[in-house]
Amino acid sequence: MNTQAIVADIDAQIAKLQEAKAVLIGLDSVPVKSKVGRPKKRKKMSAEARARIAAAQKKRWAATKKRAKAATAVDQKNGLA
Repeated sequence: MNTQAIVADIDAQIAKLQEAKAVLIGLDSVPVKSKVGRPKKRKKMSAEARARIAAAQKKRWAATKKRAKAATAVDQKNGLA
């Protein structure tokens, strides 16, 4: 590439950056609508649903604990722990 081509490429990149800057500055000047009105109500979860979620999480914790215990046993067997 010759020097003129490099300079032309740099000028093109500068022009793109200036356009992007103008867009970003324009976004800052646009007022943002604030949310007005009643706050959204939270959905209530039934006791049954909470119990199912708790049981599923306990099952995941048990599986993780079992894998950790098995890994520790293997490490002890191999003399790593």
